[in-house]
Amino acid sequence: MVNQTEQFETGLDDDIALLTETLEEVLKSSGDPADQKYIELKSKAEQALNDVKSRVSHASDSYYYRAKKAAYRADDYVHEKPWQGVGIGATAGLVLGLLLARR
Repeated sequence: MVNQTEQFETGLDDDIALLTETLEEVLKSSGDPADQKYIELKSKAEQALNDVKSRVSHASDSYYYRAKKAAYRADDYVHEKPWQGVGIGATAGLVLGLLLARR
């Protein structure tokens, strides 16, 4: 399940990067610079692009912070209760092994 989530996020990142590059190229190459409608549209597109880049950056930072926080909590838990951590790890490994063996 984590692998599918990582693939989705990687695909989403790649899609956003491709969209960003394409939009930047379109903004650089098309339109009549003297046309007022073109200038307004270009300005809106540039603002939208900057907004999306900012939101993606903040979302990425938020996911990183939450993952790091969860890892620290797990580390603290294992240090406080090492045998329970070993038991949880063994159980997770057993379940994962059984699921993979069924295929």
